[in-house]
Amino acid sequence: MNTGPAAARRGYFGEYGGRFVAETLVPALEELERAFAEHVPSAEFQREWRGMLAHYVGRPTPLYRAERLARALDPAGASLAGLWLKREDLCHTGAHKINNALGQVLLARRLGKRRVIAETGAGQHGVATATACAVLDLPCEVFMGEVDIARQAPNVARMELLGTRVVPVTSGSRTLKDAMNEALRDWVTNVRTTHYCVGSVAGPHPFPALVAELQRVIGDEAREQALARAGRLPDAAVACVGGGSNAMGLFRGFLADDVALYGVEAAGEGIATGRHAATLSAGRVGVLHGSRSLVLQDADGQILEAHSVSAGLDYPGVGPEHAHLHHTGRATYLSATDTEALEAVALLARTEGILVALETAHAFARVADVARAEAARRGRPVDVLVNVSGRGDKDLATLLAWRGRAS
Repeated sequence: MNTGPAAARRGYFGEYGGRFVAETLVPALEELERAFAEHVPSAEFQREWRGMLAHYVGRPTPLYRAERLARALDPAGASLAGLWLKREDLCHTGAHKINNALGQVLLARRLGKRRVIAETGAGQHGVATATACAVLDLPCEVFMGEVDIARQAPNVARMELLGTRVVPVTSGSRTLKDAMNEALRDWVTNVRTTHYCVGSVAGPHPFPALVAELQRVIGDEAREQALARAGRLPDAAVACVGGGSNAMGLFRGFLADDVALYGVEAAGEGIATGRHAATLSAGRVGVLHGSRSLVLQDADGQILEAHSVSAGLDYPGVGPEHAHLHHTGRATYLSATDTEALEAVALLARTEGILVALETAHAFARVADVARAEAARRGRPVDVLVNVSGRGDKDLATLLAWRGRAS
C-alpha cells in the first residue's frame, strides 16, 4: 500500500496530518486503518473496485488535447506547446469523486457497516456516495449546508432520486465546513454501525492517505496516457484545490518525476478582501476536522468563514499532504478569483465545447500563467496537463446569473 512518500510518521506528511478526534472515534479510525492496509492492496478488492471503475464508472477517462483553447491562451505558441485535459468530467456521476466513493463503500461493506454518511459542498461527493450506496445496497445520508443546497439544487435532486436522505445543515456559514462538522457529530453517535465516507484528502488519519490512494488512479492513468499519446510526460500538471482530492489524485502519478505540480485555490473576491478560500496562501497552522494542516483562522485561532463562487472550494482548510507539498516546495499553489473562474468556464465552453464545474475552472484560469512560468524556467514551450475534475451542469444557475449581470 502506497501512503505517499511524505508519510514518514504514521498518519503524518512532514509536520501535517495526525488524528485529533474524540476518543469515541479512535476505535473506528483504527479499524478503518487496518481495513485500508489489509483490503485495499488485496487482489480481491482491486479486482472488484477496478472492475467497477472500468465497467460502471467508465475508466480510463480520456486524455484530450485542447488545441483551440491552447491557441486562445497563447496565440503565438511562445509558451504553450500542448494543453492536455484529463477528462474526469466524463466519469459516471460527472466528477472524479466516484473513484473514492466506490472504494470506501466497498470497504464499509467489508467492515459490516449498515449505514453510510457523507458531507458534501458542491454535491459531487454526495452524488458519488449516493450512487455507490445505491449500487452496493447500503442506506445513505448526506450532510449539506443550506447555502449549498440552494446553489447546487440539481445535485440535491440527484441524491434524493438515488434514495439518499439529504440533511440540511443550518449552523455556522451553512457550507462545506459545517456539513463536515455535522457529519462528524453523527459519526460519534453512530460509530459502531456507520461508515463516514470522507470526500477529500482532509480529516483524521487514515482518511487523507486513503482518499489519495483511491484517487491516484487519475494520475497513474494520465502518466501512462501522456507517454502513449505524446511520447513524454507533461512539463506541468495543474488542478484546482479545495480540500484537495482531485489535485492529490493527479499529483500522486507524478511526484517522482520532473513534472511541476500546481494547485489553484479559490481567491473569491480577492485575498485582500478576506472573502476567499485560499488556505495555502493565507492560512496558518492549526487543527480542523481532525488533522493538523493550514487553516484560515483569526488571531485567536477561531476558524474564519471561507468564500468562493464554487461550493466545492468553499472550505477554510486543506488536506495535510498539500500543506506538506507547499511547505517543501514540491508543489506551487496559486489562486484565481470568482470572476476569473467564471470567465474561464465561458472560454473553455466556446473554444472546446466542454462545460466544466466552477471548481475546475479555477485551474483553467491559471493555465496561461503556469505555461509562461514553466517555459521561462525550461527555455522552451511546454506541455501542460489539467485535471478536469467535474462537469458544470450543476452550476448553470450561477453561470446564467453571472452572464445576465455581465451583459
